[in-house]
Amino acid sequence: MKYSPTLQINEQSKKLIASGETVYQLGFGQSPFPVPKSVVEALQTNARQKDYLPVMGLLSLREAIANYYQNKLNYPVSAEFIMIGPGSKELIFLCQMVKNWHVLLPSPSWVSYAPQATYANNKLSWVSTTFENHWQIKAQDLATVCQQIQAPKLLILNYPNNPTGQTYQAEELQEIAMVAKKYKLTIIADEIYERLHFSGEHHSLTTYYPEGTIISSGISKWCGAGGWRLGHFVFPETLRALQNEMAALASETFSCVSAPIQYATIKAYTNYEAMEDYIKRPKIVLQAIAEYMATQFNQVNIKCHNASGGFYLFPDFEAHRGFLSSINIFTSKQLAAYLFNQFKIATLPGSAFGMDESQLCLRLAYVDFDGSTALTNYKQFQKLKQHEKLLEQLIPKLHKATGLICNWLQ
Repeated sequence: MKYSPTLQINEQSKKLIASGETVYQLGFGQSPFPVPKSVVEALQTNARQKDYLPVMGLLSLREAIANYYQNKLNYPVSAEFIMIGPGSKELIFLCQMVKNWHVLLPSPSWVSYAPQATYANNKLSWVSTTFENHWQIKAQDLATVCQQIQAPKLLILNYPNNPTGQTYQAEELQEIAMVAKKYKLTIIADEIYERLHFSGEHHSLTTYYPEGTIISSGISKWCGAGGWRLGHFVFPETLRALQNEMAALASETFSCVSAPIQYATIKAYTNYEAMEDYIKRPKIVLQAIAEYMATQFNQVNIKCHNASGGFYLFPDFEAHRGFLSSINIFTSKQLAAYLFNQFKIATLPGSAFGMDESQLCLRLAYVDFDGSTALTNYKQFQKLKQHEKLLEQLIPKLHKATGLICNWLQ
């Protein structure tokens, strides 16, 4: 068993910062933005709530989440098919535990999916991707992998994606849905970054494959409440048996999510208009930063797609392999270690996300800035590319880290 790379790099960075070092924290994907004031006030009001709640979650919270999906995504779901957990991470693990799955993952995928499959004693197959295809799986490649597997298959598909920042278009999801129907896949559509889709045109796999798709989400990213640890699953009625099995396992492990957190989260899902207005500002900020950094990298031949949502970039350093080899950097892990040791830039190697070690990709989480100040000055972020001084004022550490990497390779 190994420590989660994301949590490990965060703790290493904090230790150095505590000792007086300047660290550029691009390794840990935590929202820099404050939790909306109305949601914080709801938590304060409900601090007195102390009773154990139902394993499946507080009914009024599940109703609020169901209403969100009905109104925002036009997805007909009732509260009885929603399960609340201490973060969607735990729910994904429970899902892997209750059945002998053959787990299918795109390469790259979020760091915890594969270790969870290992701990659950499930078999695992990777579906390869390419830079040219924006690090996203093709339906035909998925079908080729499925042809070789007889066991029940679980595909975990995250979009907008961690680590790449990319997302799927409607036609791509339709093609994946056709393969899923043919091979009877169960799919966890990890849509934790759905509300941080920059264009607001998020498409859900449930539109095309509702009978086999579970939506996974929560409040850690769009609401800035990662440490509150509250996520949810939305099940189709056809997977009621799987939902019941997960509830049974939850009853023997975490029992229920913290009562005050559940009561407070109702506010996050019922105060719909205010939440949408809140989310507009972080999206403007994140989109501007992603575009600035991706542009800078591409100018020095570090291939990098602009992000479609969330707060990650996945640059490819392959064009610099000759130089990197000359200083004994042959793997993404060695590249990440060099940046951390030489420049105190914390990143994560592509190998942590299921990539071959020789592929010189890194995941960068562009969140090392003051989120409160950014929200106050969000309109200024639309001018980032034109005003160097704004970069130094609004995102000084990201500006510095980007410059260090680019100047080093120039």
